[in-house]
Amino acid sequence: MTSLALKGIHHVAYRCIDAKQTVDFYQQHLDMDFMLAIAENEVPSTKAADPYMHVFLDAGNDNVLAFFELPNAKTMGKDQNTPAWVQHIAFKVDSLETLLAAKRRLVDAGIDVLGPTEHTIFKSIYFFDPNGHRIELAANTQQPGMLEELKRVAPAMLEEWSRTKQAPRHADWLHGKGEFNTASEQ
Repeated sequence: MTSLALKGIHHVAYRCIDAKQTVDFYQQHLDMDFMLAIAENEVPSTKAADPYMHVFLDAGNDNVLAFFELPNAKTMGKDQNTPAWVQHIAFKVDSLETLLAAKRRLVDAGIDVLGPTEHTIFKSIYFFDPNGHRIELAANTQQPGMLEELKRVAPAMLEEWSRTKQAPRHADWLHGKGEFNTASEQ
């Protein structure tokens, strides 16, 4: 059997309330380039008569964020059983300085911003786009060996979680409970 050999994410698509407002927001606040728009009166995959506007924005490094405006669909809603902090789009920025500058820029534009929040391996800020999608900007701050240690303990953590539905303790250092030590130091 041939390996699937994924080459990355082609694009991620979300629904929006207003395509123009959405493009304007991402251009103005996140400096994303508006790449292209596709509009049809019929859905290509299902052939259903359902007009849509599909817009694509450049999120950097060949990553594309897309949105659909669906004028004939029911009003956009959210999963009422999922907390607002769970579903989000996270973008990487190059430094803590850039993260802090982005927060100032967003706050100056009247956008409510939470953070920076300390995650040990990165720091983040959070805010909502005009569609209610939670956006995260993250700056990596990890020390050497941290990501490798998290990858090493990931299978054991997942297995324990699967059995207990309680947070495993394999990486307590990530949440400020203890010192970071690699497997070779333990």
